[in-house]
Amino acid sequence: MDIDLPYRSEYAKSGRASCKMCKCSIAQGSLRLAALVQSAFHDGKQPMWFHENCFFKKQRPGSVGDIENFENIRFEDQERIKLKIEKSLEVSSSTSTSTSTKKGNKRSAGEGNAIKDFGIEYAKSSRAACRGCEQKILKDQVRIRKTVYTTEVGMKYGGQPLWHHVECFAQLRGELGWLSKGDCIPGFKSLKKDDQTVILKLLPAIDANSGSIIKKAKIEPDVKVEEEIINKQIEKQSKRLFKLRDLVAEQMHKKDMIHLLEYNNQEPASGDSEKMLNQLSDMLTFGSLLPCPECKGREILFSKSGYLCNGQLTEWTKCSNLLIDPERKPCKVPKILKEKYNFLTEIKNKTEKRIVKYNPPSIAVVSKNIDLKKEESTEPKVKRERPPLYNFKFAYVGPKDAEKDLKSRLNKLGGEITTKLSENTVAVFSSKYEVEHMGSRMKKAKELGIHVIPIDYLDLVENSPTNAINYISSTTLCDWGTDPTSRIVQEDVNTKKSKSIYTKSVAKSVTLKIKDGSAVDPDSGLQNVAHVYLNKNDKYSVVLGLTDIQRNKNSYYKLQLLESDSKNKYWVFRSWGRIGTTIGDHKLENFENLNEARQSFLHVYRDKTGNEFNNRDGFVKVPGRMYPIEIDYEEQKTVDSEKFKIESKLHVSVQSLIKLLFDVDAMKRTMMLFDLDMEKMPLGKLSQKQIQSAYKVLSEIYDLIQQNANKVKFIDATNRFYTLIPHSFGVQNPPILDNIDLVEKHRQVLDSLLEIECAYSMLQAENNEKNVNPLDNHYEQLKTKLEPIDKKSDEYKLLEKYVQNTHAETHKMYQLEIIDIFKVARQGETRRYKPFKKLENRKLLWHGSRLTNFAGILSHGLKIAPPEAPVTGYMFGKGIYFADMVSKSANYCCTTTQDSTGLMLLSEVALGNMLECTSAKYITKLPSNKHSTIGRGRTMPDPKESYKKDDGVEIPLGKPITDTNLKTSLLYNEYIVYDVAQVNIQYLFRMNFKYNI
Repeated sequence: MDIDLPYRSEYAKSGRASCKMCKCSIAQGSLRLAALVQSAFHDGKQPMWFHENCFFKKQRPGSVGDIENFENIRFEDQERIKLKIEKSLEVSSSTSTSTSTKKGNKRSAGEGNAIKDFGIEYAKSSRAACRGCEQKILKDQVRIRKTVYTTEVGMKYGGQPLWHHVECFAQLRGELGWLSKGDCIPGFKSLKKDDQTVILKLLPAIDANSGSIIKKAKIEPDVKVEEEIINKQIEKQSKRLFKLRDLVAEQMHKKDMIHLLEYNNQEPASGDSEKMLNQLSDMLTFGSLLPCPECKGREILFSKSGYLCNGQLTEWTKCSNLLIDPERKPCKVPKILKEKYNFLTEIKNKTEKRIVKYNPPSIAVVSKNIDLKKEESTEPKVKRERPPLYNFKFAYVGPKDAEKDLKSRLNKLGGEITTKLSENTVAVFSSKYEVEHMGSRMKKAKELGIHVIPIDYLDLVENSPTNAINYISSTTLCDWGTDPTSRIVQEDVNTKKSKSIYTKSVAKSVTLKIKDGSAVDPDSGLQNVAHVYLNKNDKYSVVLGLTDIQRNKNSYYKLQLLESDSKNKYWVFRSWGRIGTTIGDHKLENFENLNEARQSFLHVYRDKTGNEFNNRDGFVKVPGRMYPIEIDYEEQKTVDSEKFKIESKLHVSVQSLIKLLFDVDAMKRTMMLFDLDMEKMPLGKLSQKQIQSAYKVLSEIYDLIQQNANKVKFIDATNRFYTLIPHSFGVQNPPILDNIDLVEKHRQVLDSLLEIECAYSMLQAENNEKNVNPLDNHYEQLKTKLEPIDKKSDEYKLLEKYVQNTHAETHKMYQLEIIDIFKVARQGETRRYKPFKKLENRKLLWHGSRLTNFAGILSHGLKIAPPEAPVTGYMFGKGIYFADMVSKSANYCCTTTQDSTGLMLLSEVALGNMLECTSAKYITKLPSNKHSTIGRGRTMPDPKESYKKDDGVEIPLGKPITDTNLKTSLLYNEYIVYDVAQVNIQYLFRMNFKYNI
């Protein structure tokens, strides 16, 4: 089922469970309702069970469609639950001027519960954010509460209060379900008279029948009659079914239930006695089901909208085929069971169609299941201008009697007074007298460079709010002070209101201690006293993974057999959970000897994978079980910071470049940008084999897109890809890879991952010589000569002109500033290029790529995508792509306003005879008389202004001209070669991308 439902109903299997509200036990066989919440200890949901009446005091389902297994409870129970849900959602639309009602006019219990979900008060602090405009609600401002039950916190704790500014609440009242006057909100009477007047003005009563709010759809008479007929049919079938169900539950042994199902070629539902009971009673009432036409599975269970196949389509994916009216045959009862259970003699030798009435989930539940990645990037629901001093933190030094009025004025302007002076204090309110006397707090302000300003500053801000920051410098009372803008607290754009409680404190990466090529998991607490047990070539340490989109699972499982470094002692360590979250747990078991520990390790591996550890080289994926992730652990080398003080032989600009190329933090940032999991897949550890397998899966997805394949096949391939390359999605369901853009994005991820792996491997392969600066060691690893070009030289000016002239008009969101240009000579590349030097058509062309890719590019040269990589993203086939417009290649540097440094190459490219194309054409092999491809663009550097070098190489540095008569789908030229030997890297540019914001 695509929708993840938040609630569940069933009849209690035993009397062991207790109600989460009243704490009393729930009697066996009685109806119980659960809120399905994320477990903190495993990758899955756990039910919080309630008595029926207790449930509605803590939870608010939007409809019966929000309740899992609702269709499998008795008809009379369904009707009663439906009525309770409708009542629990009612809010009075009366225009009463009081929240209390007159005698004899009491609200219903449901209405009373619903009105308790609202409240109004003065904000106790400035911590809460408005759910309308997403700005802070400042202390002492009036705020309105709506308690919700569908959020992660609301589900777990029986409601989460969401606060709103009064103005924002007024704009969203239809969505929030408040129709009454403002004075009906609990807490209204505690407000000041002036505030009450404002509330009444902003929140008049709304007529439920007017067009002011979304009305409940009116049911036409014919539809109503038809619905009543269907309900009567369902009621009749339900009574017959539950009569048999009760007899089965009371009389039949489990083994006989299984026997009867198997006798009718049905696969008994596993793991849940209630499911098997439902399955058997359905078969006895309506007939046995024929195997699924998709997967031939025989476990087909009645669900919300039909019969859902629970079989396996592949080892990675469940079938999930939905059958509205499945084929049946009469149920057959063996003679031995008829003799044993008298009621089975009454089973009729015929089939019957089961009536299905689909109850859709509520809008809130459907919205929650929609791709939340998109939701995170949307604008606030309400547009509200920020107060001029929003996020400004001030301090006050002076007489206490003036502080109260100051706080009140500041609050209205969005600022606040804090007692502690820090680097986030924008300014100190005080007087000339306090500055001259220089008390301890004033000395601290001077030490931190905080301006001291008079209270009159607020008059200026009130008159001219836009100049608030400038007035700090112009009204300062002291002779010190740094830039006040640097002290304003910046909101983290990545911290969204929807962020899960299970992802807020996740470690971004872990430091691993390597012993004998393996890392002891730090959670074991044994990394300093034990090592991974090694038997010949067998390392008893595995990381398992499983992504299952249909069940919203993105799980990991780590298993290690640990041996003491000094004593004859052994442990088996296990940890499990959901990738990229705090969800999970671990266990450490102590063993007397190696044999017991080894047997435990082998048993757990077999249980989790369905494979024997000794046969893991021939691993076969088993449905529902986990898959091994290949990780190469090597000794992580650390560099003594003192060695950086050793004088380097490199030019200063080359030193700076090398720091950039081998910046491990930048590599980690790039991996996290791709949503890659840094804990389960530490930097430099994922094996080449695993990455190549992932390329193949992406190629398969590309083929599925071309074939217009069904959704299940995309789910199958996506499960495999995310299992091979662990991604962090928090608690959200991993997105299905079902379009070209996503395939291309993840292809680029794998490309970058290979380059990052290459750079990191170089760092680990270095010999840390005693008297050599580490930067010199890094440089040697590149096997490339890098020589900075004098900025006053003619060569530099010529290349600078190439940059200035060929910045395209459509790429004006940034300007390119050259920081340095380096002459490049890669070891062996000139010799490799020599045969192509004879070709006539040779040009100096641009190539851009992510900064983290360049250590790999300089060490092994520009590469062509591997055969297993998907063809997506390659307009003219797999080759090396170049441009004659600098900004076209610059776009591939993937810089941002925060990371604005990019690297670009100028390479001599032997183009020879070019195959000319004006639209996409996938080239697998060039014609015999062609050496390269050109995608002809409408705009190009003016050929008349090109510069020809003495060796015949053309530098197309002319200003852009546009051929309006050329019929082409390309804006700019693209040049593609299909042999790496046709490229000779000449220059490396270090650029600053100056974004126009």
